Amino acid sequence: MSIIVKDPEILGGEPVFCGTRVPFQTLLDYLEHGKTLYQFLDEFPTVTREAAIAGLEEAKAFVFAGLK
Repeated sequence: MSIIVKDPEILGGEPVFCGTRVPFQTLLDYLEHGKTLYQFLDEFPTVTREAAIAGLEEAKAFVFAGLK
């Protein structure tokens, strides 16, 4: 099961962490702006550390799969 899901009924289909309304893009934005994973987790307690790391791993796999 994917940790990042898209459902047209949740935030108009924007990819979110499974079981939450937290967009995956928010985590990427935090990291892009120099904030830490722990800062993100403090702000969005519905996302677990394990889910955040799994989401990043999914995104990494998706990017690298597209390069082959």
